[in-house]
Amino acid sequence: MGKKQSWRPGTMVYPLPAVLVTCGSEPEQYNMLTVAWTGTICSDPAMCYISVRPSRHSYGIIKDEMEFTINLTTADMARATDWAGVRSGKDYDKWKETGLTPMKGVKVGCPYIDESPLCIECRVKEILSLGTHDMFIAEVVNVLADESLIDEATGAFDLAKSGLMAYSHGAYYELGRQIGRFGWSVKKK
Repeated sequence: MGKKQSWRPGTMVYPLPAVLVTCGSEPEQYNMLTVAWTGTICSDPAMCYISVRPSRHSYGIIKDEMEFTINLTTADMARATDWAGVRSGKDYDKWKETGLTPMKGVKVGCPYIDESPLCIECRVKEILSLGTHDMFIAEVVNVLADESLIDEATGAFDLAKSGLMAYSHGAYYELGRQIGRFGWSVKKK
C-alpha cells in the first residue's frame, strides 16, 4: 500500500453481511428488506442491530411489532437479496416475486426465510434515531441453523459451506477461502 488520500467522511466499513430482514406478524403483512447496516453489539446477552431508513415500508412494521429476523444470505440468494432491496413491499409481494419461502417464526411472530442457512430471531430493546437511519437494537431470542450444515458426528455447524454473501462498496461477493481461525496467530505449535 502507498500514500493515502483524504476523503469526506462516509460509510466505508466493508465488507458487510448482506442480510434479508423479515418482519410482520400475520402472513398478509409479512415483508422482507435487504439490510447491510447490521452487526453484533454484545455477546452476553446476545444482541445485534439493524439500521433502517424511516421511509422504508418495513420500518413501520418493525417499529409496531418490535421484532424482526435477520436471515443470512448466500450466493444462491443474491438476485432475491438485491431485488428485495430495490423494490418496496408497499408495491410488491416480495415473497412471490423472489420465490423465497416464509416460515412461521419460532420465538417471534415474524417469519424467517427457509432458504437462509442461519436465521436470527430478535426482539427490539431500543430504537435510536441517528440521521438518515434509525438503529434497532435488539436481543437475540433464537437462532435457527440449517441442519444440512451441521456435522452429525460432532454437532459442529459449518456456515462456510453455505456460500455466504457479503456486500462491499456497492457490490455483492461470495465469501471465499479461509485464511486463519480466531487465535491462530498466537497458537503454540
